[in-house]
Amino acid sequence: MRKVLVAAGVAALVSAQLAVAVGLHNTKSVKKVAGTFTATNPTWTKTKTCTTTDGKTIAVTNGRYTGAASGDPDLAGPIRLAARSVINTTDGVGFVDGRFRIDVPGRDTVANFTAVFDHGALAGFARGQARTPHARLLANISAGFSSSGGFTDGKIGNSAGGSAVEIGPGTCEPKPAIEKSSARGTVSALSQTSITVAALTCSIPSSMAAGVNNRFKVGDRAEIHCRLISGDNTLIRISKRG
Repeated sequence: MRKVLVAAGVAALVSAQLAVAVGLHNTKSVKKVAGTFTATNPTWTKTKTCTTTDGKTIAVTNGRYTGAASGDPDLAGPIRLAARSVINTTDGVGFVDGRFRIDVPGRDTVANFTAVFDHGALAGFARGQARTPHARLLANISAGFSSSGGFTDGKIGNSAGGSAVEIGPGTCEPKPAIEKSSARGTVSALSQTSITVAALTCSIPSSMAAGVNNRFKVGDRAEIHCRLISGDNTLIRISKRG
């Protein structure tokens, strides 16, 4: 039974983590957040137990718990958790899943979570909606847990599993325009490092120097195309013109 319960919890975690990618391809804003919480006031619990064929005791508890959360603005305020725990009390392992709501001024932060339970400790993953408009919360979470006593030393981010982030649409700075220039006319000056055509002077990169000087000389007609690279007008293409 221990293997079955742990596998079920891990499968749920993997499913949650795979779901993270769904609908997030347009994300342009990612911000690390963190919070802590304690919810040791059970407002309602109901437990059913059974004994398996191999002699293990399984306790299934549905409960509601209240407490307080603190940390980043979207993670600070009174917290309510509705949780369902399935625990092999003989071996001390199982899983807990549910939903938490943090009463934040303006708009609540709400997330669903799934966590593996191992001898009183939870480690899992939460996904939901943060208070900040259009921001989603993706968070590794951890806590101490008992069905009768609730959640202690809870962490949203900075947990046993890792960090938490808020993601949103955001905006990105536009890419700077690429400055280009070109000229067609007579080559009036030419060296290993630069060329001038019709009053446009461009640096010749070392990779092009031999080819340009072998094919062109002062007085030839040519067309050059240049690009501003690291503040220097640099030759990128040259061709002969009759």
